[in-house]
Amino acid sequence: MTAKVTSKADSAAWLSGFIPDLPTPFNHRDEIDADAFGRLCERQIAAGASALVVGETAGESSTLEPAERAQLVRIAASVARKRIRIIAGAGSNATDRAVTFARAAEEAGADAIMSVVPYYNKPMPQGMAAHFRAVAAATTLPVILHDILARTVKGLADETLVELAASPRIIGLRDGSSDVARLRRLRPRLPATFRMLTGDDTVSLAYIAAGGDGCISSVSNVAPDLCVAVARHLREGRLYQARELHQRLVPLATLLEREHPAALKFALALLGFMQPVTRLPIVQLGTTAKAELAQAMAELADEYLAAAQ
Repeated sequence: MTAKVTSKADSAAWLSGFIPDLPTPFNHRDEIDADAFGRLCERQIAAGASALVVGETAGESSTLEPAERAQLVRIAASVARKRIRIIAGAGSNATDRAVTFARAAEEAGADAIMSVVPYYNKPMPQGMAAHFRAVAAATTLPVILHDILARTVKGLADETLVELAASPRIIGLRDGSSDVARLRRLRPRLPATFRMLTGDDTVSLAYIAAGGDGCISSVSNVAPDLCVAVARHLREGRLYQARELHQRLVPLATLLEREHPAALKFALALLGFMQPVTRLPIVQLGTTAKAELAQAMAELADEYLAAAQ
């Protein structure tokens, strides 16, 4: 029994810090830009990220074809060469489809999968638990749950999460509630090895300081080194330094969330990493939003320069 607990702890220890939820670059023919995506992966690895999330919320998963989901995993795995874990978005509101996505992600080379609460059909708690058990049973990979009420209408109840967390295959939660009180309420009821990560950059500092393990992040796509530094300061007990750096990120993080992922794609286009192309029904940013985002990035860059002097 002890060996099994240790094994689970070891397998989930990497799930921490700021983990980028990578966007999916498209070219003007509406195809995945494999070269641009590879560059995004390599940039994060060089910055010291602990894992990469591909084909999930920022990756416009709802408009990706099954073959494209697998393509993203293969590209990321090829670039990573086992230097970093690849978490594949494998969620669906149809259980059989989520099972198919999970198996395909494993075959393509993912190290873990992320499975979102079934959206639109509003399952009862028993149905939600059965859904995630079926997904976990379909793969040998660790499963990270994604609870984001703003997108799914019905959230993952505390009791259901506690029940699912007892499974050795289900290792963590991406918590989209932005509720630090929920973390404090749940943490004593969950296995010590179960990983809790916020999905909200703006509350990430408070969430980790309150006992969370990290953040599945949008802003870390734009400023990965700054996010890695925040996590390092927190890990080493330097809360003041972490807070100072995090405060620099909040204005940009707020703008990125407002029109996600179009804003993220525009920000990375400004940095020269990809085209800002999106897939309908997501459209590119309007003129005012572009100007606001460019200004926030310029101010962050100015602070970088000031800090370096």
